[in-house]
Amino acid sequence: MTITGEEAEVFPDGEREPQPSDTLRTFGAVVQALREHAGISRVEFGELVRFSKHAVESVELGRRMPDDSFVELAEEATGNTGALRKAARHLSRGEVGLAAWFREWARLERTAVSLCTYECRLVPGLLQSEAYARAVFEGTIPVVTDERLEALSAARAERQRMLVERPTVLFSFIVEEHVFRRRFGDAEAVRELLDHVLEVTPRRNVTLQVVPVDSALHACLDGPVRLLEKPDRRRFGYAEGQQSGRLISDANEVSLLHQRYDTLRSQALNPQDPRALLERLRGER
Repeated sequence: MTITGEEAEVFPDGEREPQPSDTLRTFGAVVQALREHAGISRVEFGELVRFSKHAVESVELGRRMPDDSFVELAEEATGNTGALRKAARHLSRGEVGLAAWFREWARLERTAVSLCTYECRLVPGLLQSEAYARAVFEGTIPVVTDERLEALSAARAERQRMLVERPTVLFSFIVEEHVFRRRFGDAEAVRELLDHVLEVTPRRNVTLQVVPVDSALHACLDGPVRLLEKPDRRRFGYAEGQQSGRLISDANEVSLLHQRYDTLRSQALNPQDPRALLERLRGER
């Protein structure tokens, strides 16, 4: 099994800085461009900013988070343009427990006003029980260490807090019935998952629909999809495959995905019916 973007790779043991984020890489490139424009070598620049040559290189390659002192001294060394101070406000580390291709989507999620998820492989991460999430992580190839397993579980639990802490955000889930029927542990673990889903989905801002196993072919057969809307009404999509993910910002493509999702909404079970289905599945265990 391959870990999906929601839960993938944590950083290697002993690594002092996380994998570069886009903002760290961009900041580093600006530092390097200004330094070279000023005709300053890395060794000379290091003396000016009180960093070693290798530490300066790490910043420029996006591998190290600069502190406030570095930003101020680097500004002075490159002519006080203000570019580094402004860029430093947007710096963010790579996020532990999230695959590189999922990080930008995770950042967008934090300020979204609505989130829609269609899933045909796994129970969506926001709805997973602790035991289900651990079973997913434990089944990954390559096998993760115990330390990484704990980091992945912690990252999942942190992300799930959105359902509770953001009561005005609209969460919509459409899940294939066979996903809930798939065994991942003993009967008690399956009942725990179903109980968890039954507990978190009745919130007023959460809608769960299930696509019955005997339903006809439908509009989202190309695979799982996530959609969100920002406060400024911009909409984004996210699609994922084996060891890859793609953030979709093209308005026409996002509109098409919304049309497919909205069509599937009309084909899936009424939001009241999934509860009866899950309770029935629970009783079968």
